[in-house]
Amino acid sequence: MDSSNRPQPGPPDDRVRPLLLGKEWPSQVPGGLNRYFSYLFTTLRSQGVPAEAVVVGPGQGVPAGVTTAARTDQPLPVRVLRFKRAAEQAGAGANLVDAHFALYAAVPVIAGKLRRLPLVVHFQGPWAQESRTATNAPAWQISAKRALERSLYTRAEQLITLTGAFKRVLIEGYGVKPWRISVVPPGIDLERFKPGDRAQARAELQVPAEAKVGLSVRRLVPRMGLEVLLRAWAEVAAWQPDARLLLAGDGPLRSELQQLAGDLGIGDRVRFLGKVSDEALIDCYRAADVSVVPTVDLEGFGLVVLEALACATPVIATDAGGLPEVLAPFDKSLLVPKDDAPALAARLRTLLDGTAPGPTGPQCRRYAEQFGWDLAARRNLEVYARALHPHDDKLRVVFLDHCAELSGGELAMLRLLPALEGVDPHVILAEDGPLAAKLTQAGISVEVLAMSEAGRGLRRDRLKARRLPFAAVAATAVYTLKMAYRLRRLEPDLVHTNSLKSGIYGTAAARLAGVPSVWHVRDRIDKDYLPAGAVRLVRALARRLPSAIVANSQTTLATLRLDQRRPCAVIPSPVAQGTRRQPKDAQTFRVGMVGRLSPWKGQHLFLRAFAAAFPDGQAEAVVVGSALFGEQDYAKELADLASGLGISDRLDMRGFREDLAAELSRLDILVHASTIPEPFGQVVVEGMAAGLPVVAANAGGPAEIIEDAVNGRLYPMGDIQALSEVLQQLHRQPDLCRHLGEAARNAASEFTPQAVAPLVTRLYRELLGQPGGDRAR
Repeated sequence: MDSSNRPQPGPPDDRVRPLLLGKEWPSQVPGGLNRYFSYLFTTLRSQGVPAEAVVVGPGQGVPAGVTTAARTDQPLPVRVLRFKRAAEQAGAGANLVDAHFALYAAVPVIAGKLRRLPLVVHFQGPWAQESRTATNAPAWQISAKRALERSLYTRAEQLITLTGAFKRVLIEGYGVKPWRISVVPPGIDLERFKPGDRAQARAELQVPAEAKVGLSVRRLVPRMGLEVLLRAWAEVAAWQPDARLLLAGDGPLRSELQQLAGDLGIGDRVRFLGKVSDEALIDCYRAADVSVVPTVDLEGFGLVVLEALACATPVIATDAGGLPEVLAPFDKSLLVPKDDAPALAARLRTLLDGTAPGPTGPQCRRYAEQFGWDLAARRNLEVYARALHPHDDKLRVVFLDHCAELSGGELAMLRLLPALEGVDPHVILAEDGPLAAKLTQAGISVEVLAMSEAGRGLRRDRLKARRLPFAAVAATAVYTLKMAYRLRRLEPDLVHTNSLKSGIYGTAAARLAGVPSVWHVRDRIDKDYLPAGAVRLVRALARRLPSAIVANSQTTLATLRLDQRRPCAVIPSPVAQGTRRQPKDAQTFRVGMVGRLSPWKGQHLFLRAFAAAFPDGQAEAVVVGSALFGEQDYAKELADLASGLGISDRLDMRGFREDLAAELSRLDILVHASTIPEPFGQVVVEGMAAGLPVVAANAGGPAEIIEDAVNGRLYPMGDIQALSEVLQQLHRQPDLCRHLGEAARNAASEFTPQAVAPLVTRLYRELLGQPGGDRAR
């Protein structure tokens, strides 16, 4: 793609002189947006930045540099016009505009004198969508608000969101290019929000000193999930009669919520505090045993989470919006499913009674201290600088995958992307699912361009070159056109497809969009894995569609039977270096398999070999994984097989487990028992990285990774007796197990994301004609 139209590096950075356009000042109208705006403005001024600001008044208590343009009680047209006039006057010396609220900022930056200045927009929520959920406004008003938002966002040089979840909203909901969006977490006023005397705070609020106290600081609108909280609190109150819930905030649902509290029999256990001052808010945080954020939709960040933690109060929140990005790095146990009152009640109870306590007060405070406003303001200034002097020093790469499950290839991509230096990745998935959430939490830009089940759910056993299902072909063709259109809008430098299905539609779409593409082949393209017709079809497409091929092993690459003209690379899947495995004290010898349940993965072969090796109850078999892609019946077959072999009481079928490291730590030996050559064997490297002796079939990718009797053991594929004998040998020789495990761990260091990522970026640069890493302009 011709990148000559990209913004070029500008001259050395001039002093930034920003004009901040807000909503109201928080001393007049409390709220998360207004508090954020005020802290950003005052911090910039304290750092010597000549910032000016305009808000709607009244203007009592606003600091120097803030202009109040109108009053909140004036008619909307008057407010908008006066705001425009004040903004143009205050911005006379500005060289950049930072807009925080679309309604007031749109007119001066789109139709007024400020339109000539570079624009940064802080996106703190979809205004039109929030209005639709909070009010009964007519459809035309919602449409008008959305059009106003879109006009502002598409005009901006740079946009700032507080979390990746709202970056996704901007991309999917407003069509903003991901390359223009920066995720900048907010700061917290650590001097104001800090631990204090709980007894004094409770006395100020007239809360019983010994009561269990919950707090929720929320606007009383539907998306905040307060109905769910009240139902959960009714369960808490049944267990703890003196439990008290404080609701700080106001809104249109107040009377309904009060009625619900009465109907639930907790009217005397819930206090509606209404709007509270900053001083009273801090007392609320200090008085509470737990702060609850029960949002069900459209939570951009949840500044109240940081405020509570800064006051040493633990927080329980739902998994809505950006809340997991805030809390998961601190303590995943504090997150519960949204709109699930029983789950919320259960976690509240275990935290309050100490059966599953949350973090300590000092731990909460230390985590909050990572979010100081000085750091947040500096990161905002970096975005301002990019808006003033646009430059483009990273490769823009779109990654495609048809699947959003946490399967092998998807996990490999999840590990690779954060390690890619000089690359700005954006992922487009054909479905929503756990992978999207994981990518967001890892700071990777993601969107979902949904594909119909007819195309996405087509199983490989139905692929035949001359008899392809018409519905699947039609769905894939339509989706390919949609993807080509999306790629044209995004203008990436490169497309990287991550799966077999995305390789087909993704490389075709890239061709239509005029973008170079890389097809990452992770599956064997041979008759032992695909129908013969499908093998011919995929090989033919691989020769014609992609600009380059990446295979996860030499074995996989060989199955494509490519000509010498096609640029190719063998790059292994990245695996995180595991924690060094500690010797186990347990008497039970555990032999396990990890991976999705599928006949070709060979769990049935493993169970037969295990029963032959350990017939008398001296070991336990562990199978970790669940069935995917229409193979659910296989799990029952395995259970029936174990019963027939007489090992049901020594078989632990653990299902899908997210914490793989914990599962591997339970094992003494890891077995890989595929019945056809494995393309790579990611779990083999994961076991090696954990310091386990790994036993695998001597075919495919594992045979390229393991050196027999040096850093693992190999056996003839499909040979149950040979596998059984290897397991017996390792059980009898613990010193050999330890030696193989140590050697395996050392060998696995070649497969870390940091080792693999440079191989990928080197291929990108060679493909784009940038051997030295400099962008061809």
